[in-house]
Amino acid sequence: MLVRPKPDHGLRLTRRGLLTGIAALAGLRAVPALAESAGESPIDVLMRAQTVREWQDKFDAGASTPVAQLKSDVPLLSPETAANIEAALPQYQAIAGNGGWPRVPDQQRLRIGTRSEAVMVLRQRLAVTGDLAPSQFGYGDTFDSYVDAAVRRFQVRHGLKPNGLVDKPVFDVMNVPADIRLRQLETNLVRVRSMSGNLGDRFIFVNIPAAELEAVESGRVVARHNAVVGKVDRQTPVLTSKVSEINFNPFWHVPVSIIRKDLIPKMRADPEYLTKNRIRIYDNKGREIPPEAINWDTDQAANLAFRQDPGDINAMATVKISFPNSHDVYMHDTPFKDLFGDNNRFYSSGCMRIQNVRELVAWILRDTPNWGPQQIDDAIRTGQRIDAKVKGAVQVYTNYVTAWATREGVVHFRDDIYARDGIGELAYVPGIMQ
Repeated sequence: MLVRPKPDHGLRLTRRGLLTGIAALAGLRAVPALAESAGESPIDVLMRAQTVREWQDKFDAGASTPVAQLKSDVPLLSPETAANIEAALPQYQAIAGNGGWPRVPDQQRLRIGTRSEAVMVLRQRLAVTGDLAPSQFGYGDTFDSYVDAAVRRFQVRHGLKPNGLVDKPVFDVMNVPADIRLRQLETNLVRVRSMSGNLGDRFIFVNIPAAELEAVESGRVVARHNAVVGKVDRQTPVLTSKVSEINFNPFWHVPVSIIRKDLIPKMRADPEYLTKNRIRIYDNKGREIPPEAINWDTDQAANLAFRQDPGDINAMATVKISFPNSHDVYMHDTPFKDLFGDNNRFYSSGCMRIQNVRELVAWILRDTPNWGPQQIDDAIRTGQRIDAKVKGAVQVYTNYVTAWATREGVVHFRDDIYARDGIGELAYVPGIMQ
């Protein structure tokens, strides 16, 4: 049974009520707030890191994400992250013990310049978790620059685009009950502890619910990349492997599941679909079969092999990162780079699409002879199938972490997109399962 915040259609909040709410928070451990930092805060640098653009035609040092621009250089899978989560628990235990935070009325979108009684509740909600500094709390009903900065901080902590707009995705996340967030932290503390052993000197970690990849070296994150991961009904699996090779300008061998769920229905609707997308059909002897020779009203096609030619419309675009696993998944480029800017990046059939993938490939191939940035760029430009065997161990881990904290005291949450945080109340997924 899913638990959702109850609607609150009436709003009666006075100055005295706000003072009472703030007084209830007085005994809580302070949470670092964006506006109180003397210099640039971890949230500031994360917001800048999220503006990194996709590489276009060449390697560009300005497109990288150096450690100085990251929210933290501590790997998510580490004993330090586990300790940070443990340190955050008293704060959320106190919040839950004091009745949680107020539900922000969601009858209208809120943004800078908005005047509404709902803004007064929004201020209180942001103050509870330290997104709005107590010195800037105020009692007005105007969405001012302080509230705007606090909303952006909140959005970053929850994996949302930091645009300052309080709309449905923000309301959905903001109104998740405090006790649910507390139990998320407790659940993920156990997860992170269990996964924080010796993972290797160089490794890649994909956090599935965050749709984000970390490249880790010598115990520190050297780059982060947005990712697109599996849909709810085609989930990216949890796995452990090692990168074996990089495939440039790869063919796409279409999985049987996609043939059944996607290609057959598309061919029924548009008989030219395969031709338009340069997808060829082969029998078990490797002979090419024309699309018109197949009865698309049956499952005949599921017994054949489908392969998309390399090129600008190839589902994997220019690069595939291969690692052996029983799920037949991999990481790759994509022609649909606009998806990396979405709040919820759950569009794939299980494989992982990686933003700025050439930057990641350059890091993977760093110790492989004759595969520097120029050689990588040249290989992509040829348009020809080229494979690079990776020298040196680069481990690959995918796993499921929906709550964590940094050494700066910034607490992050993500939607439990695959409902793995537990049953009942812990299976609450804001904006996904409503």
